[in-house]
Amino acid sequence: MKLQKLITALLITSLVTIFINCATTNSMKIKNIQRENPSVQREFRAAWVATVANIDWPSKPGLSTEEQQREAIAILDTAKNLNLNAIIFQVRPQCDAFYKSELEPWSYYLTGKQGIAPDPYYDPLEFWIEESHKRGLELHAWFNPYRAHHPVGGEVSKYSIIKRRPELVKKLKGGYYWLDPTKKSVQDHSLAVVMDVVKRYDVDGIHFDDYFYPYPTYNENEDFPDDDTWKEYKSQGGKLERGDWRRDGVNTFIKNLYKAIKKEKPYVKFGLSPFGMYRPNVPASIKGFDQYEVLYADARLWLNEGWVDYWTPQLYWPINQINQSFPVLLGWWSKENFKNRNIWPGLYTSKFQDEKGIDEIINEIMISRGITMDAPGHVHFSMKPLLNNDTLLLSLKNGPYKQQAIVPESPWLDNKKPEAPQVNIGSNDDELSVSWNHDNIKDVFQYVLYYKRGANWNYKVFPKNEYYYNFPVYIESTDTLNSEPIKLESITKVGVSAIDRTGNESNYNIIKIGDLNNK
Repeated sequence: MKLQKLITALLITSLVTIFINCATTNSMKIKNIQRENPSVQREFRAAWVATVANIDWPSKPGLSTEEQQREAIAILDTAKNLNLNAIIFQVRPQCDAFYKSELEPWSYYLTGKQGIAPDPYYDPLEFWIEESHKRGLELHAWFNPYRAHHPVGGEVSKYSIIKRRPELVKKLKGGYYWLDPTKKSVQDHSLAVVMDVVKRYDVDGIHFDDYFYPYPTYNENEDFPDDDTWKEYKSQGGKLERGDWRRDGVNTFIKNLYKAIKKEKPYVKFGLSPFGMYRPNVPASIKGFDQYEVLYADARLWLNEGWVDYWTPQLYWPINQINQSFPVLLGWWSKENFKNRNIWPGLYTSKFQDEKGIDEIINEIMISRGITMDAPGHVHFSMKPLLNNDTLLLSLKNGPYKQQAIVPESPWLDNKKPEAPQVNIGSNDDELSVSWNHDNIKDVFQYVLYYKRGANWNYKVFPKNEYYYNFPVYIESTDTLNSEPIKLESITKVGVSAIDRTGNESNYNIIKIGDLNNK
């Protein structure tokens, strides 16, 4: 027995020693990686800018060009200062356009009269893209695929699709007009509208929200009025049940659009933000609205099949709301992500604005980071609270958004690294200047400047149109006891990488600066 106990003790001691050695070795490896390979934080941080009913921009129809642009700049400067990295800008709220289009009229929400261009003339989408890219922000064009008219969308003008192509449109009882999703001519028209933007504008993404078939209240809780289309389908030998037939029309459109975008510009992301619940009892604790049976949106299928590049379910409920729990729903969608697309949930930031609500939003961000840790992200609905609530703004900026972040990669679109930029360094007694350039600027969306001051690595992210940065050689702090300035360590190492349109990062060389001037 004594021998057996001795052997057991030796085995335990050996295992503990191996465990400690492994832990020490792994710890050393991690430290080496952190020391020699600094990295930038990855997280999609976006906000919806809604134009329907002038929710976010412009503040009302008919503002002057100067006023519209001033409001747009305020939004984009706030997004930049908050360390967001993308804007989802609504360009088609009701079969109309916030850009020059030969297919649909200028929006009522822009000029106050449908079909009338801004005066003095400018192209709002072009302006938003240019100003977003100047700030290193992605610009995703947000379309409503089927809404033809909103009750607060002004008069139905002679330019409206309701007048020009009435055979495509159904009138609802709540003042809405809706395109009929099962009609091939409707699918062809909406696809042509989206692809016109993909071809002519330098957008980074195309985005749809949750509006497929209308919500019941839009037609006073009556069924969608497509009896004529349904009878025509059945008379031609159609075999599907009515709900499956409706879903099939939407499925066909989503699938064809995804393929068309990838054929034209593979790097343009397609994102979708469906209603946050797929069906009641899926998963088991979830209760509520059935988008599958009411909106005829088979959202799970689209994610399962990979007909999107990012997935933004509108998870507009609190963490601890049992029947519609934020983490329970996010976890379920993540398990349905068979094609490993990016999952970036939508947050109802407009609803949660008091102290308790702000804490809720920050907790949802942190939970999202934990569930989708390989490629985290989220989208705020909408931009307005980020503009108007200083407490929310500061809580985000001093909390989860303290550091800049770049958009996670989409390796199924492109996994080829761009070439590394060339880096030049100069110095004098007061400043260290770092500049860079790139041989193929078309392959660059952003740059990351890494720098080490003392023992710590840090970084700054720059848009593609910025090529240099000047550091103070030393940073002064104050000795709290003697109120004397203290000079901290100088920058000792720097490196610069290039980021392309799909988030791939180039290699970079770490350049050792040394203790400048031996101060």
